[in-house]
Amino acid sequence: MILKLFINQKRETRNQKRTDDYQSCVPFTQDQMTIGPIDFGELPLFLAPMEDVSDPPFRLLCKRYGADMLYTEFISSGGLVHDAKNSVMKLDIYEQERPVGIQIFGGEIDQVREAAKIVDEVGPDVIDINFGCPVKKVVCKDGGAGILRNLPKMQAITAAVIEESTRPVTVKTRLGWDDQTIQIMEVARMLEDTGVKSLAVHARTRSQMYKGEARWQWLRKIKEKSGITIPLIGNGDATSPERVKDMFDQTGVDAVMIGRGAIGNPWIFRDTKVFLETGEIPPPPTWEERLQVVAEHLTLKCEWLGERTGVLEMRRMYGGYFKGFRNASSLRMAVIEKKTLDEVLEVLLNFDEKAANVRIAVSSLPTPIKGVKKATLPAAVS
Repeated sequence: MILKLFINQKRETRNQKRTDDYQSCVPFTQDQMTIGPIDFGELPLFLAPMEDVSDPPFRLLCKRYGADMLYTEFISSGGLVHDAKNSVMKLDIYEQERPVGIQIFGGEIDQVREAAKIVDEVGPDVIDINFGCPVKKVVCKDGGAGILRNLPKMQAITAAVIEESTRPVTVKTRLGWDDQTIQIMEVARMLEDTGVKSLAVHARTRSQMYKGEARWQWLRKIKEKSGITIPLIGNGDATSPERVKDMFDQTGVDAVMIGRGAIGNPWIFRDTKVFLETGEIPPPPTWEERLQVVAEHLTLKCEWLGERTGVLEMRRMYGGYFKGFRNASSLRMAVIEKKTLDEVLEVLLNFDEKAANVRIAVSSLPTPIKGVKKATLPAAVS
């Protein structure tokens, strides 16, 4: 018991010191941010590349609500080189998304080089290299954050991509492999010297995975002491408009990359922009708007992936979309039981948030669904 009290006291003291350190700092003022020829203005908001999340349907919704930069899901270099269907499919980008970056990963230099050629021909606005994914099956082959154990190889991979690209190359990484090997200051300088045009840093180590607090103090150190001049993009725990503003103010990053905070909540980009400008957060979307966006997201996902896969993959999104609403868990259970697009839409658009029973049978789809069912992906960039 005494030991527990001592540990809690030390934690509270440490947290208070962190708060005091931040509060004693004068908030940064941001200048116009550019990546190569792309001008983002001040305080831009980026959608993070997220596996099974940041696909074209979701990216288009985030763009509608104010995301300044979008990234694809990360794509295996090996998959591209060997023409794997799932990898090639992730190259789909659309003019309405621009600016958009295609992100690749891999631990074999020649393979990543060949993948960079393939990506460059597709015509994204930037090519991004993933040096931050912490998943075991990726890092075991020096992909993602695994490369943080071999900085010379990281530099060689980066140089290979730059050599094959006709557009800006950017990098997303983490602070280090673990607490004993945080070398982000050296990594930042090395990457800029190699030719990278911007650096996104998830302020955790690989060993942290997604646990604990993101260490924003490292973002400030990079900005103040690394000496780099390329834009720094902050990532990690920017899950609300207030937290995004805190990251800008406390760290001086040039842009904030929003990941988990956008899942089931594309409105976070709109709300954050309003908050940064006015200090006020706009009212949340009405229940009707929320259901319509979910329905549109689902129909676009089914168009892109096919109905069966689209319905299955959309299930992970409902929790975020319905969070905080009455009967949300019942609605989520009702829709994940359905196996076809029409069945899910029928439940969604006949749902009454205030009804005591959300499983009341309906005879047909309501009129509003006709507009939603026609949602169509634009023509892909050729």
